[in-house]
Amino acid sequence: MKATAMAHPIQGLVKYHGMRDDIKRLPYHDSISVCTAPSHTRTTVEFSMDYEEDTFVVDGEELDGRAYERVEAVVEKARSRSDAAHTVYPVRLESENSFPSNVGLGSSSSGFAAAAMALAEAAELDASKQEISTIARVGSASAARAVTGAFSQLYTGMNDEDCRSKRIPSDLHENLKIIVGLVPYHKETEDAHREAADSHMFQARNAHIHGQIAEMRDALRNNDFEGAFELAEHDSLSLAATTMTGPSGWVYWQPATLAVFNKVRELREEEDIPVYFSTDTGASVYVNTTDEYAEEVEEAVSDCGVSTTTWNVGGPAKLLEEDKHLF
Repeated sequence: MKATAMAHPIQGLVKYHGMRDDIKRLPYHDSISVCTAPSHTRTTVEFSMDYEEDTFVVDGEELDGRAYERVEAVVEKARSRSDAAHTVYPVRLESENSFPSNVGLGSSSSGFAAAAMALAEAAELDASKQEISTIARVGSASAARAVTGAFSQLYTGMNDEDCRSKRIPSDLHENLKIIVGLVPYHKETEDAHREAADSHMFQARNAHIHGQIAEMRDALRNNDFEGAFELAEHDSLSLAATTMTGPSGWVYWQPATLAVFNKVRELREEEDIPVYFSTDTGASVYVNTTDEYAEEVEEAVSDCGVSTTTWNVGGPAKLLEEDKHLF
């Protein structure tokens, strides 16, 4: 009736944009990401007759409004798949993030992935990671990929059998370092996804994205660092172009974001360092490089006036049997 799980957030490599179904959160096209560690969300859930109603708390703040509705959707999907009698009781869900949220670092991906993993255990579901990814998906499509971890692909589809996440075999995790340039600028990813299809660039992106997916899968399978992260850099620009040409003209990048972009290209073009930038729908920047150059790259990114940290590749969501006492 009670369980704790942990999941790592994702960096989008070939990012999804827009949803064909806002309720089931079915994206228009496939997407690929890599999980980042040691950043994580830890979530505890408990079904109990002692609670009066479903309650959700994230970083000490009780949720309401749209944030509550998104978590409730994940809870209800887990309930609908369970035969355990105790799931009719109210549930308390409490999450803690080890990193800032709402700054473009994928907190919704790790949050809903950890929630889905803990709910599956507490609801006594006999479910695989791929099946649990479909539960996480109704909170955030990116969370599906955080369930399966490392390099993962979320397949588009009209049902849970097709629209689920699977791992992509790759050894790039052994040498990949991810320097995060933190640019604290609030954003709502849902707003961008809601407007994506109204951009005049949307159809062009959709026509282009399938080739990007195929090339990214091939680069990851062949451990081609330059191929994979050059694609990720270009996809970040494509995503931003579609976002900025939607009805609201969302522009998430800040001057510090552009400063990091310029620094990365300077390192690559003038010093021949293998380094590439990537962003999701936010102002913070992922800077992907190899272990050999990580310290030099982090120092250069710090010179852009942003706080930095270096992350590795994270694994799949997992249960924390030793810790079921978050509340």
